Amino acid sequence: MRKILLLSDSHGYIDDRIFKYAKWSDEVWHAGDIGDLNVIRSLKKLSLVRAVYGNIDDSKIRSYYPENIYFECERLPVLITHIGGYPGKYSKRVHDLINKHRPKLFISGHSHILKVVHDKKYHFLHMNPGAIGLSGFHRKRTMIKFEVNDKKIENVFVIDLGNKSRISENDLKT
Repeated sequence: MRKILLLSDSHGYIDDRIFKYAKWSDEVWHAGDIGDLNVIRSLKKLSLVRAVYGNIDDSKIRSYYPENIYFECERLPVLITHIGGYPGKYSKRVHDLINKHRPKLFISGHSHILKVVHDKKYHFLHMNPGAIGLSGFHRKRTMIKFEVNDKKIENVFVIDLGNKSRISENDLKT
């Protein structure tokens, strides 16, 4: 069994509330728009990190992280990309990735909107953790934690870090 923390769209921001959940996890998966390599460096001190770059990420981040990753976690095929769309609304690039890899869990970020939905056409679970950063139109900062146990996704919880407007100055110093 692996405990997973899924996040996206940090845009260079990280705080102690995120670290609390990273300490709980066996792996942190970041679905792009990292914004600053210090975000990943901080998370790597607490957990194994898998990440993809997003559209705001510079050439340095892109030199460390790919656009897409495909791997197995506890025999569960996982595909992560930043700009992925949603069931019924995938680009040709994403359709091609899905058809090539046949994931059972497809993860994307980019929209800043948290969604967990079953794709009935491709027979997988699609997750978008929303956004944990301060940049963007989203009001709530969100992540997802879950467990992968022998090909099964279990104990899925949305972590709501609250409204961006409620962030204290101490959080901004982290």
